[in-house]
Amino acid sequence: MIPRYQRILFWSLAAGIFLMAAFLLRGCQQAHKRLDALNDATPIAAPTTASTEDITLYLASDADASIAPTTESLALPEEPAARARALLEHLLAASAHPNSAHPLQSGPAVDEVFLLAVSQPGPHAQAGQLAVINLRGRFIHNPPSGIQGEALTVQAIIGTLHAALPEITAIRFLVDGHPHDTLAGHADLLHSSPATDTAAKPTPPIEPTN
Repeated sequence: MIPRYQRILFWSLAAGIFLMAAFLLRGCQQAHKRLDALNDATPIAAPTTASTEDITLYLASDADASIAPTTESLALPEEPAARARALLEHLLAASAHPNSAHPLQSGPAVDEVFLLAVSQPGPHAQAGQLAVINLRGRFIHNPPSGIQGEALTVQAIIGTLHAALPEITAIRFLVDGHPHDTLAGHADLLHSSPATDTAAKPTPPIEPTN
């Protein structure tokens, strides 16, 4: 027969082991949440008093190299340049979701958007705007690799701006305030691109040559 003090000691040790296991499990869960919060650097939308409106985002899909418009209700600033920047942040943040068809790394991507008045040459010249998008250097080092992935990223940006701000007739990219040759080795960023509807399957741009 097991002495009473040994039974008490056994159950005390078992209870202690159980409590330690529960404590360690909770600590691991909290640490995992902190790591997820550090890895997900997607900017949180700032509070705004603007009413929501239906906006078309052009979302890319790597599976079939397509871009499809989708409608979302967003609250955007009224000022055109701020509106364009907020719109692109929404677009790129949507692509940072784990189940995105064209996954991008989370985090701030657009530093600023400038809108410049331009006129189209020719006998039927029309006034328009050039959108200069200043991308963050961190963003261009983590796009989907390959010419198709880079082209889809650029075409999604172009289509989204064209749909929301039709007065924009051309788009130019900078990186950290300076001209940059490519997005990540393929898609040309040195030249302006016409602002057009990029839905369906865009033709990948020709890889720039030295």
